[in-house]
Amino acid sequence: MRTVPTVRLGRTELQVSRSSFGALPVQRVSTKEGVYLLQKAFYNGINYFDTARAYTDSEEKLGLAFAHIRERLIISTKTMGRDVAAFWKDLEQSLRMLQTDYIDIYQFHNPPFCPHPEDGTGLYEAMLEARRQGKIRFIGFTNHRRSMVEDAMASGLYDTIQYPLSYLSGDLDVAVAEKCRQRDLGFIAMKALAGGLITDAATAYAYMARFSNVVPIWGVQREQELDAFLDCMANPPELTEERWRKIEADRKELAGDFCRGCGYCQPCPAGIEIQNCARMSLMLRRAVKTLYLTPEWQAKMAKIADCKHCGLCKSRCPYGLDTPELLRRNYEDYWTFL
Repeated sequence: MRTVPTVRLGRTELQVSRSSFGALPVQRVSTKEGVYLLQKAFYNGINYFDTARAYTDSEEKLGLAFAHIRERLIISTKTMGRDVAAFWKDLEQSLRMLQTDYIDIYQFHNPPFCPHPEDGTGLYEAMLEARRQGKIRFIGFTNHRRSMVEDAMASGLYDTIQYPLSYLSGDLDVAVAEKCRQRDLGFIAMKALAGGLITDAATAYAYMARFSNVVPIWGVQREQELDAFLDCMANPPELTEERWRKIEADRKELAGDFCRGCGYCQPCPAGIEIQNCARMSLMLRRAVKTLYLTPEWQAKMAKIADCKHCGLCKSRCPYGLDTPELLRRNYEDYWTFL
């Protein structure tokens, strides 16, 4: 295993690789491909892997990749359980899928409230009991809503916070990372590529490296994506004036409301792939557009016409976006590219 730069994850005292592995995307590839990517990441220096019970077979792939070397890496996963029974069901299933008897960091997965002791749900007490039993080591909280994260930070109940942070983030979001540093809380940065809207790995890496306490978990689905971050770890890029100009240009282009692709708007009653369709205009302009003009993507975009205008996606969006309006604009724009 290659020696790479590490970050101390707050009061957990865990030393994790500065580039770590977000395992949501590996659910989209075959088991063989997923296990290969995970093992390649580990043997090239990445020692921290983040997944979730909600990521279909992601945990299973981690278990297959790492059961034989479990003690040599750090794993975090998450529960979306909103009651005690669901919490324990998720935890036991995660342990089975990961082929382990403990989880390093067990996290509440984007809950609509911050669990506290004696809040009536029993969820935080379940975390404490799981830790007492040795099934988890540290307690984490993940959320896309700053108000929820502020509550978790102030409570003193959590060892780690997972929250979106990238060079597109505003000052208030950047301040969350600083508050975590001051409180000695581990800060795990999700969406460090803004859901795929940031396409320059070296610039993203250089920007995130400015924060001494921040651990970005890069979502990896393809070997070329992994290779880009492994190269950054081996040859850390500097935040040059040219890269600052790139950041400023991206901030200008992406100013205002845009879909981060988190998927919390799902499921859609009309079967619309909202988390991709609502940002299609940006992807067409920031990536290889032919990838998004295939018959398959045309069929996905055409489904926007089936929108039931139920408002569910808008009510679920953690960023408060008017998703029906975003869908409408992206639908109209898409067909101009054909």
